[in-house]
Amino acid sequence: MIKPFVLDVPQTDLDDLADRLARTRWPEELPDAGFDYGFPLAEVRAFAERWLDGYDWRRHEAELNAWPQFTTEVDGQRVHFLHVRSAKEDALPLVLIHGWPGSVLEFLDVIEPLSRDFHLVIPSIPGFGLSGPTTSRGWDVHRVARAFAEVMGRLGYRRYGTHGGDWGSGIARAMAVAAPENVVAVHVNYLPTPPVEGVGLSEEDSRRLERIKGMMRNRPGYQVLHGTRPQTVSYALTDSPVGQLAWIAEKFVEWVEPGTRIDVDRVLTHVTLSWLTGTAGSSARLVKETGIVSNDCPAPLGVAVFAHDIVLSVRPLAERAYRIEHWSEFSRGGHFAAMEVPELLVGDIREFFTGRA
Repeated sequence: MIKPFVLDVPQTDLDDLADRLARTRWPEELPDAGFDYGFPLAEVRAFAERWLDGYDWRRHEAELNAWPQFTTEVDGQRVHFLHVRSAKEDALPLVLIHGWPGSVLEFLDVIEPLSRDFHLVIPSIPGFGLSGPTTSRGWDVHRVARAFAEVMGRLGYRRYGTHGGDWGSGIARAMAVAAPENVVAVHVNYLPTPPVEGVGLSEEDSRRLERIKGMMRNRPGYQVLHGTRPQTVSYALTDSPVGQLAWIAEKFVEWVEPGTRIDVDRVLTHVTLSWLTGTAGSSARLVKETGIVSNDCPAPLGVAVFAHDIVLSVRPLAERAYRIEHWSEFSRGGHFAAMEVPELLVGDIREFFTGRA
């Protein structure tokens, strides 16, 4: 059963958040530490001060509620999603899938332009935000993909495309495995390409590959914790709003194009949603549950590479694993393309899926 949903956070929860923020116990910091030891104290204080004095959750709650939202239970888990139908009755349905530390909020700036050409379904990953927390083991990328395919079936969609970045990229590709007769094509704006021996590479591709190898040798600290001790780290993140703030906002600052910033209130809305739903631990579990995302994807694949993403795809390696039918390179944008350069992402998605309805 699919039920309409409206987000209405109890005022007592917002009052509790404000009280906790006002009583933050701040750590010390080495002089001139910058980013050498982690997210700088001055950065976190600035976010926290805005969060406590000036940020209006109700305004952003209303922004989300302006779009039709629903929930349904799949495989024992609540799944929340936005469903925005195009004025074009014969439009191709398109699933937009977020990543970590994001949420459905990533896509707010692309809903209106994309809905001119697509029926949009934008689900919250189980364990994240309004689809969380998860209550059983085994919610890996493939189980999430099967759940989203089930949602699309319940909505009556038999042919549709998928798109994602970060975790959304893996889930979008896994949906083509879970429902190969339904997924007509997959578009991603993040595609790690593991090294393959014996492939001739250009100088630029070789640089990209060395960067990927470096990340594989030195796995980011948050990934290590999420992949080994998600429960342990969740105590601090679930009990301290500033802890949750630092853990999430750091990525929205570091993973974007240098010299640019995502709107501070948009970042705080992501953080607030995670805080209010208590999903720091369950969203982290996706790393431990999944391990390494497979390269399986039987559907045609379109790839958008944004120059300042945390890793850049290597096309000759991608072509060894996927049916690449579209490849775009952009000089702007980072890891959060839907928020940083929504017009570029919308244009690339529209170009790739044209004629596939």
